[in-house]
Amino acid sequence: MEFDLSSKIALERTPERYYRKTDMIESLRQTRYEKLGTNIYKDSDEGSKDIARKVATLIREKEKMCEQCVLGLSGGFSPLGVYDELVRLHKDEGLSFADVVVFNVSEFFSISKIEGHSNAQLIRTHLLEKVDFRKENFYTPDTNINRSNVQEFCRHYEELIEQHDGLDLVMVSVGLVGNIAYNEPGSQVSTLTRLMLLDNESRRDLKRYYSSIAEVPTSAITMGIATLLNARQVILVSWGELKSGILKEVIEGKVDDNVPASFLQLHKNALAAIDLNAAQQLSRISHPWLVGSCEWTDKLIRRAIVWLCAETQKPILKLTNKDYNHHGLNELLALYGSAYNVNIKIFNDLQHTITGWPGGKPDTDDTNRPERANPYPKRVVVFSPHPDDDVISMGGTLQRLVDQKHDVHVAYQTSGNIAVGDDEVIRYVSLMLNVLEQFDSTNDSLKTLYASTLHFLKNEKQPGDQDTEQVLFVKGQIRREEARATCRFVGVKPGNIHFLDMPFYETGKVQKGRLKEKDIDIIMRLLESVEPHQIFVAGDLADPHGTHKVCLDGALAAIYELKREQWMKECRIWMYRGAWAEWEIDHIEMAVPISPEQLRKKRHSILKHQSQMESAPFMGNDDRLFWQRAEDRNQTTATLYNSLGLACYEAIEAFVEFKIQDVFLAK
Repeated sequence: MEFDLSSKIALERTPERYYRKTDMIESLRQTRYEKLGTNIYKDSDEGSKDIARKVATLIREKEKMCEQCVLGLSGGFSPLGVYDELVRLHKDEGLSFADVVVFNVSEFFSISKIEGHSNAQLIRTHLLEKVDFRKENFYTPDTNINRSNVQEFCRHYEELIEQHDGLDLVMVSVGLVGNIAYNEPGSQVSTLTRLMLLDNESRRDLKRYYSSIAEVPTSAITMGIATLLNARQVILVSWGELKSGILKEVIEGKVDDNVPASFLQLHKNALAAIDLNAAQQLSRISHPWLVGSCEWTDKLIRRAIVWLCAETQKPILKLTNKDYNHHGLNELLALYGSAYNVNIKIFNDLQHTITGWPGGKPDTDDTNRPERANPYPKRVVVFSPHPDDDVISMGGTLQRLVDQKHDVHVAYQTSGNIAVGDDEVIRYVSLMLNVLEQFDSTNDSLKTLYASTLHFLKNEKQPGDQDTEQVLFVKGQIRREEARATCRFVGVKPGNIHFLDMPFYETGKVQKGRLKEKDIDIIMRLLESVEPHQIFVAGDLADPHGTHKVCLDGALAAIYELKREQWMKECRIWMYRGAWAEWEIDHIEMAVPISPEQLRKKRHSILKHQSQMESAPFMGNDDRLFWQRAEDRNQTTATLYNSLGLACYEAIEAFVEFKIQDVFLAK
């Protein structure tokens, strides 16, 4: 089975010449805005293998000179693929780590509280314990460090690096606030290894790995900016769309202590290694017309015209030849003859994305509509990673599909049980205890169960403790009933509500398991029973928790296994996005308008999920409630359409079609 098909999704095929070095002059032109050397890879797998080869080459060169290779390695998600490839090179090609010395770049403080999921443990587990590495060659903050001796340790750490003749290579990643290691915004270029307080943004970013903000470390021991810049080589590794915004600042912005990773521009041998998703906001990828000649596609033309409208503050149909020439888009004039011809094409393309019939309008000409008129009514499956993503992300569209008499099924892929606060369980279990006392006061077994659950939550449970099976069950049931209440409100039939409880999620911890065949089999059975004409899936590849991506991979894997079924050949798959971001307008293929009344009803459907209001453990980096984020996002999309000269709607939900052949036939 295929377990990572989402990484193969390319909303637009980026020509290789935009990111592969071929001709030197062309390369200089493409990278004219970049102040930090940057390698862009097709995907993280390709990038990880290339970086591992660079590290392996360095290790072998030092070995030939009978010298130790001194590395600075970091924890986090980005380096894991590199570590896996280094392990493979050790097993298959005899790469030896016997003369390698490793310094941990950063570690949370205090170490005694986080040893089980520390950066040091990650480096050990994914690399050092799988190769012929000498344990005594690993230097990292340990549990002996406390507040009284931390400064002495930091001085000693710098001395140890000097004793090893400095760092040959450091591999780091960048945080969402531009921190490198844990040098937070405001860090100075002269800083050495030190104890650093984590700012609020960094802690909120880390919250995805913890049950509550109280468990997130407040400080870390980190190599300083000067320590990193003194290394003979630095590689900044980053994969995925989530970091694309900050990477543009790091690579193309000015050196700024508010973006500490930008100090790498001062290093004579620093490299940013990123994939296409992480590079999507760099000029050569997002606005290639600014750096040279383009290979124009319909989507790239749409993106260019939307950009031009923003630059000129004009709607599409008011753009002139002068506007095109003045902003470097004269190639389009040569291709289409005049601004008018381009304007009409893009205006019509965007107009045709708008539909009030997301399931297709019956008995109409569907030539220029995003969905087919027939069959009608359609069988529709809406996959929701958590029990509220359906209404947060596409609540207005869901309502339209039901109102327009389609046979709508909602499949909640995970229980969402860890995203329920303990106070919610205390409230519900106390209610059950009171009801039991009133109607079945002699049921001592249930009384004992309820009382023990309350005692655990009120008196025994400590920050970081895993919930008992009883508590997880109650949390899961709370989310189920909220989802059922929402479906009743929207009008989904009770028999069309499916709780898949995919096993990868059911660890009882923030850290989830891997996607396995049993997860995919559950989805396959549902699809085979419904045989849908339409499928909606969450396309949040930048989901800060990672669950959406795993759920998308599960759905796509099931679709892949069933792709030869006749009903699947007639099925269309639409991707929505969640509370975190919206599709760029150049990718939108279906835009569903929402009236003020429908938007209010969407808000009410989201509010049915009371456990996910202000007390929800996983609100992410945004302080707004989910209904506020959803409304703002939908209204912003509508405003953008209107600014381009299209109709003025209250709000719009946007979708991108997942074309099976684009991924599966390319494999």
